[in-house]
Amino acid sequence: MARQFEPAPVSDNARFDFIVVILALLTAFAPLSIDMYLPAFSAIASDYATDTHHVELSLTAFFFGLFIGQLLYGTATDKFGRKNPLYIGLAIYVVTSIGCAFAPDIQWLIVLRFFQAIGACAGIVIARAVVRDLYTPQASARVFSFLILVMGVAPILAPLFGAYVTEWMGWRALFLIVAALGVASAVTIHFVMPETRGRRYDVRMRNTGSTYWSVLRDPSFLRYSLTGAIAQSGLFAYITGSPKMFIEVFGLSPTHYSWLFGLNAIGIIGLSQLNGWLLKYHSSRKILNVSLPMLAIVSIIMCVMAYLNASFWGILLPLFAYISTLGLVFPNAMAGALAEQKERAGSASAVTGSLQFLIAGLVSAGVSQAGSFTDYAMAWVIGVAGLLAVIAYRVMRRPE
Repeated sequence: MARQFEPAPVSDNARFDFIVVILALLTAFAPLSIDMYLPAFSAIASDYATDTHHVELSLTAFFFGLFIGQLLYGTATDKFGRKNPLYIGLAIYVVTSIGCAFAPDIQWLIVLRFFQAIGACAGIVIARAVVRDLYTPQASARVFSFLILVMGVAPILAPLFGAYVTEWMGWRALFLIVAALGVASAVTIHFVMPETRGRRYDVRMRNTGSTYWSVLRDPSFLRYSLTGAIAQSGLFAYITGSPKMFIEVFGLSPTHYSWLFGLNAIGIIGLSQLNGWLLKYHSSRKILNVSLPMLAIVSIIMCVMAYLNASFWGILLPLFAYISTLGLVFPNAMAGALAEQKERAGSASAVTGSLQFLIAGLVSAGVSQAGSFTDYAMAWVIGVAGLLAVIAYRVMRRPE
């Protein structure tokens, strides 16, 4: 008889340790795959004899891949445990990353980016589920703040690294580098990360749709998930639209743009770590109730600046404030969404992640299309996203 799996004890003590670093690395595959090639948009467009609009579609395809892929992993990670689905995802990521490096034209790159995202999102779903396996809801919010700290290194260093690699080795080398990182991560996870969830025979893959639907019908889950997803869609509008706005409109060089990208990352890191400290004294819900009105104010300012066709600093300052405030909003929204899910943690993680990237994909496509009509498309979309997030949180509030 097979030895019964013993789940790890749930802890209220969220410590910054090597397991947290591994979880952050898993969630960092997606932002690395996004941020590192942003400064290479012009080089990719030139290589394929196209324009940056078509290169942006490879980013949109990546977002939609993240949306669909997470639904594939949710029930699988609840049924088969956390590590086996993770290995499959990393294998897909490595193979498609190599394919991106040798893509013969922009159409092939767009298609391969879609499947690369399906591999990358395994880490997102499973890392969140592992956090829910190991920690209480309050401790989970602190761990998510830790994850943002480690993940925050990606948007600081990745665009700079990507700019220099593109200059000296060409943009195709970027995808070979992340493929090597995927192999190294799989080896590290095999030897270091424990399995936190054994195989469950009562979970049926054919019931995936009904499981996801039951998660979506949970009013508390839907409220927190939509709030976090809509608020973070402003971040993806920034990722999609910022190369055009800051390089083409405001005239920054790719290297200077990379430094600006890192500056905004420092903001979200700082407030996410402030959030970890605040959680020692206040509930995640209370912090969310204060940070969302802050986000609304910043969003209104961003819309005003877009309407006025503001200068570089008129856009950069509210943009920095918006991205930074996400360090308070997103960890607490995520903790709230998963707090009551327990045995459905993997499925709930998949649904909330898919909602996040479905909205991100729509927003990315919207920014790309709106860019044909206004140079300030990014700013308009960010402002509207922040306001809609606050409205969703208020409208979906359950009676006390």
